[in-house]
Amino acid sequence: MNKKLRPNLFLIGAMKSGTSSLHVYLGAHPEIFMSDPKEPSFFVEPAQLHEEWPVIAAQPFSHDEAAYLELFQAAGTNPVIGEASTNYAKLYKIDGVAERIHAFNPDARFIYVMRDPVERTLSHYWHEVKIGRETLDPFKAICDTLHYREVSYYALQLRPYIERFGRDRIKTLTFEELVASPENAIHDLYRWLGVNHDFVPDDLGERKNATPVQMEQVRRPRLLHRFRYSHFWNALGPHMPRTVRRLGRYFAERRINRPLISVDDVVTYLRPIQKAQTEELRELLGRDFPEWKTLYGNASIRSSQGNAVS
Repeated sequence: MNKKLRPNLFLIGAMKSGTSSLHVYLGAHPEIFMSDPKEPSFFVEPAQLHEEWPVIAAQPFSHDEAAYLELFQAAGTNPVIGEASTNYAKLYKIDGVAERIHAFNPDARFIYVMRDPVERTLSHYWHEVKIGRETLDPFKAICDTLHYREVSYYALQLRPYIERFGRDRIKTLTFEELVASPENAIHDLYRWLGVNHDFVPDDLGERKNATPVQMEQVRRPRLLHRFRYSHFWNALGPHMPRTVRRLGRYFAERRINRPLISVDDVVTYLRPIQKAQTEELRELLGRDFPEWKTLYGNASIRSSQGNAVS
């Protein structure tokens, strides 16, 4: 297979930091090809991917190299060919990704977008509530589940990539920079990628995949949920009558509204932890993060489910 059509750009995260919007802005450029689907997650070990995202783990492109490379065959002569799997920056739940990408393409480049870590952690929690994988209250869930905090530990997530690819092959920016000045941020990325940096995408500044103001928790019976995302159902489901599929979805998903929940105690808990982690990040990248107002106590998160955006 033509090596030119192998991806050479990876938008690796962080989850809930604007990667969906950034994927759209990158793919809009005539010299950049971004995969559809956005997050094939090919470089995640299959058992770990099945635990984190079973519906993607069941897709051939997540574990078969020929199927994965097929995602990029329409890239043509575009010099930049990329994908945007946030599962690539989820240590320690998912490990070994930087090593696998290095073996695949040692000349790859990476974009890593970060967000006020307190806000990102809470947005991650609300995402898990929305899809039905989290039922604990915010304080207990975030205290008990290290993964929420690890994904916001940006120095931890970046080090394996810096060690293997070098600092100059990794472009970092913040969600807040992207929101405050989307045109400057995207032009800077285009310039770094060596493509026409005067191009302006349509709908620049419009957030994609933002968490809605009114959140719902989806309750799924465990066995039905696991069956729905199994290899067996992925093979059988398309052949079932639509009425049967709708009936299964009705029983597999029961939606209930959650009441407003205060997150003040979560913010108080997270700030000292994530300030220390951000100090590591500051030393690693040689820059400060004054835009992270919640982390540094200059702003508070509303005590509702409407505080989380992608």
